[in-house]
Amino acid sequence: MNPIKSSLLMSFAEKYTVLVIGTVGSMVIARLLTPAQIGIFSIGAVVVGITQLVRDFGIGQYLIQEPELSTERLRAAYTLTMLISWGMAALLAATSAPVAAFYGEPGVGKVLRILALNILLIPFGSITLPVLRRQMRFRALYCINVANALANLAVTLTLVKLGFGYLSLAWAAVAGSAATVLVSQLFRPAGMPWLPGFRGMRKLLRFGAYATGSNVLDECGVAAPDIIIGKLIDVAAVGLFGKAQATLNIFNMLITRAVTPVILPLFAATARDGHDMKRLYLRTISYMAGLSWPFFAVLAMLATPLTRLLYGHQWDASAPLVRIMCASTAVFCLFGMARDLFVAMGQVRLRAQLEAIGVPVRIAGVAVAAPFGLEAVAWSIAATTLFSSALLYRSLAALTGMRVAELARCVARSATVTLLTAAGPALVMLSPGFDDTTPAVLLGTAGLAALACWTAAIVLLNHEIGPDLMAAARPLLRRRLSKPERR
Repeated sequence: MNPIKSSLLMSFAEKYTVLVIGTVGSMVIARLLTPAQIGIFSIGAVVVGITQLVRDFGIGQYLIQEPELSTERLRAAYTLTMLISWGMAALLAATSAPVAAFYGEPGVGKVLRILALNILLIPFGSITLPVLRRQMRFRALYCINVANALANLAVTLTLVKLGFGYLSLAWAAVAGSAATVLVSQLFRPAGMPWLPGFRGMRKLLRFGAYATGSNVLDECGVAAPDIIIGKLIDVAAVGLFGKAQATLNIFNMLITRAVTPVILPLFAATARDGHDMKRLYLRTISYMAGLSWPFFAVLAMLATPLTRLLYGHQWDASAPLVRIMCASTAVFCLFGMARDLFVAMGQVRLRAQLEAIGVPVRIAGVAVAAPFGLEAVAWSIAATTLFSSALLYRSLAALTGMRVAELARCVARSATVTLLTAAGPALVMLSPGFDDTTPAVLLGTAGLAALACWTAAIVLLNHEIGPDLMAAARPLLRRRLSKPERR
């Protein structure tokens, strides 16, 4: 099998397994904890998420794209990761009380102190993972990340049953990190150093400064809604908005996060070989549009039954937020990978500059919209997401020579596929008798209709996804046809 396709297959298998585990956990936890309890943990997790980006310092990206990865550079990466991680853990513990006072919720401080312990564990496995990605050892990454997800779920459910409430989620994160560290030792690449070192630190610091600035700004833009909503509305609203974002992120879990581990090494190799980056990116866009646009069109129609099935009726208020943000999220799917392209082409500074423009606009939009309610926040997110997409396209055009006409031709068939795919669930929902049906039956029927229409549209319109779809279907058809008939 082609190495790229083999890597993608294992990456998809990993992400789908983790998605199933996480989805089962979310469905159970949403019924065991209240929106306010989950909101408390969400605020703490958002604060920690920002510090973790500082902790990473772009080291993972550096290890993947570095042409010659010596023991000296690995030791420098290990040293820097340890210094930053432990410094961030101390900072979180020290600021937990002031952050809790800011929100008027002591539970936030408890969550931060527990998650500080989690950060102490991270350096012991964080260098191994990007090296495994660089080596395309996605089978090993599958085992590591699935172990993390299973440990997280098992500890969460156990502690919730024991009455730990929202603290169950924090202790589960610690358990997941411990599992990552332990299992990663089983797949430790040969030649990985055990001792830290300082030689080669200067180059890493120079790369990391821009990468970290970009990542921190991006995370600030992601975290801004939770932080601002928690302050200007309430913690229950944070929980509702978080469930809307989680529903939108299903596509990221299904597709984007499975592709991302492979896409940066692929872009980097293409750039080093001097091949046509525009052609590669346009082909990537055609695939992404054929997948993301139909998905978000169907999601917008089925937001309410999906929310009820996943989380229960108490989360119904998050469904309108999902519908508002679907279109802009679908557009951004085409340009989000440009950030990896910039890193692969050595344009880390450009990526940081774009985030420095887009993120303040996003934060300002949320701050202005929050006093008017959650739907106003969702509209502001949609508008600023389109603004960020425009910024990314402008830089893509400057670097690769991409033009609007080329982009339009690239996604034209995907637009038609989207319309045909949406027709299936639309007819199901308009059919008599489906008004009062259960969410599971409605989603199952509408989902099958959407899948059938999407498959037919891909084949009939000769979409770029078609050959790969047929290649995946042939073994299944051969196996089916080769079975002897039962008498």
